[in-house]
Amino acid sequence: MTEASIGWRYVAYQASVDLVPFYPLYAVLFADSGLSEADIAVLLTVWMVAGLLLEVPSGALADTLSRRRLLMAGTTIRAIGFTLWVVWPTMLGFAIGFVLWALEEALNSGTSEALLYDELAAVGAEDNYQRWAARTHTAALAAQLVATVSAAPLFAWGGYALIAAVSAGAGLVGVALIASMPERPRVEKVDGGWRRWVSMLRSGTGEASRSPWVRRRVLIYAVLVGCTALDEAFPLLAVEVGVATALVPLVIGATVLGQLTGSALGGRRMSDQPLALVLLIATAMIVGGALARSVWGFVPITLGYGALQYGIVLADARLQESVEGPARATVTSVAGLGAGFAALAAYGLWGVVAENYDNGFGVGTIALFLLPAVLLLALGRPAPSTR
Repeated sequence: MTEASIGWRYVAYQASVDLVPFYPLYAVLFADSGLSEADIAVLLTVWMVAGLLLEVPSGALADTLSRRRLLMAGTTIRAIGFTLWVVWPTMLGFAIGFVLWALEEALNSGTSEALLYDELAAVGAEDNYQRWAARTHTAALAAQLVATVSAAPLFAWGGYALIAAVSAGAGLVGVALIASMPERPRVEKVDGGWRRWVSMLRSGTGEASRSPWVRRRVLIYAVLVGCTALDEAFPLLAVEVGVATALVPLVIGATVLGQLTGSALGGRRMSDQPLALVLLIATAMIVGGALARSVWGFVPITLGYGALQYGIVLADARLQESVEGPARATVTSVAGLGAGFAALAAYGLWGVVAENYDNGFGVGTIALFLLPAVLLLALGRPAPSTR
């Protein structure tokens, strides 16, 4: 199979996985089913905690078993969870659905990136990983935007049942797409399934923690992705600066377009020091826009958010380039786990600051989380480690 065949199948798979009209409506479904705000908070906590617990073990599993089959299984499991939400709309049914969704996200995180990188490497095209990663991020964001826009008419036509059917069906299309991708057998083998999994877990976590170069890439990626917690604060900031509730989706859509632009530009290479400057400017733009106390503040916020997305694409590519051991998916999952903890820290600090001041200060505080990544990029490459 050629590089283009591998790459475009992967791009289409990730787009189909992100075509989920349930995104903007699942909380509404919970409320319509009689759940309180406290119940919904518990469900979201279950989702996040399950994802964090499953992140790294699933990465080691992807370095042990077929990555393609794990992606197929994960997407199918999520489709079952969406179906469960509409046939058993209870607290327990929603909780099980969220656990299944968390399992799918954990199986996708690290696994999909490792599959693409290794399959490109098999045809001698690993240097083009960044280009394909940029296309993938762009397609996924576009799919999310389409899903958000289409949710209202889909609900009007068929209610939650149609929303669930489209969300699950798009994922099953992704199953067919990923099934058509090749997967070369990996060279590294350790006898025994359990022992092989333990070996990959140790290899991946060890490389992520002991190699200065890989550790720095893991930290940069985790910080940048963790800062996308800003997503959750933007709607409240929009309302706070006077945007009518009906127009909030348009303002949020502008930030998504900024992300799309950043992803589309992600195929362009940039060395660490210039990228540090770009992200420093992005931090200033987001902070400045958040403190502007005006809807026009979303102009610099959108530009800064686009720059952040550009940085995420580059961070992803350089993380993959830095991995030398056999446990690529595990290393990437360690970065994903770090991003989860960074997001948790951002949510907590945002809540405290927004409660005591306002959402402008809260958003600006989250944006300042970018500064550690800026510093790591500005410092340049550490001395190579001995392995």
